[in-house]
Amino acid sequence: MQLEVSRLMSTMEERRATAMAGPDSGTNGWATRVVLQPIAAPSVLGLFGFAGATMIVASNLAGWWGNADSPIILAPFAGFFGGLAQLLAGMWAYKARDAVATAMHGMWGAFWLAYMTLFILVATGQITVDRTFDQALGFWFIALAAITWSGMFGALAEASLGIVAVLGTLAAGSTLAAIGLVGDVSGITKSGGWLFVISAGCAWYMATAMMVAAASGRTVLPLFKGSAAANVPGRKPTRAIELDWAEPGVKQGQ
Repeated sequence: MQLEVSRLMSTMEERRATAMAGPDSGTNGWATRVVLQPIAAPSVLGLFGFAGATMIVASNLAGWWGNADSPIILAPFAGFFGGLAQLLAGMWAYKARDAVATAMHGMWGAFWLAYMTLFILVATGQITVDRTFDQALGFWFIALAAITWSGMFGALAEASLGIVAVLGTLAAGSTLAAIGLVGDVSGITKSGGWLFVISAGCAWYMATAMMVAAASGRTVLPLFKGSAAANVPGRKPTRAIELDWAEPGVKQGQ
């Protein structure tokens, strides 16, 4: 008797699940709930953060302005504007399933936070800026250069030429900075600073183009992507995945 009651209750539960699920349910009586969460393009924040931090630090590195105390003054801005903003953008890019943006924003965001920490230690007298300091900092850029070159090839695979320009000049600048700092060649270090400034300019342009496209729903500034619609003013740069039975406006990547 207890077994029959159990079977009856199980059958009733299956029928109720089928009735609640509607015509879109599977044949087994179970319904699937799909929850989609659209987010704004994280690289708008990440690229602006990178552009601002890199522009001011790289212009000092290139010898345009400043003195020995300038890096210490710039460190908090670089840490929060470039570091925290980019790190957050990298985590949101992970949610957008953009592997290149996740890696690049996450890595460079972590670098800027480390840069801020380093110069706080310098300011408090815990670390002395000397030849050993420059060599050690140069090895930072060896790692940054290697990973950024990888990111550039990833952006190339996505046919995102604007991001290729950002990462290509950034990787080249990191390479020259590594050579200059490790080898104690100030001219090469300054050349790396120039490339960093160019990379910051490219990042500023790409962030502006992406922001304006998101705000207007149309291409205004060319995004330099593989799709023609992303490069022709007035066209829709992306086509969202829209589902009748779920939340519209969701797309993969940025």
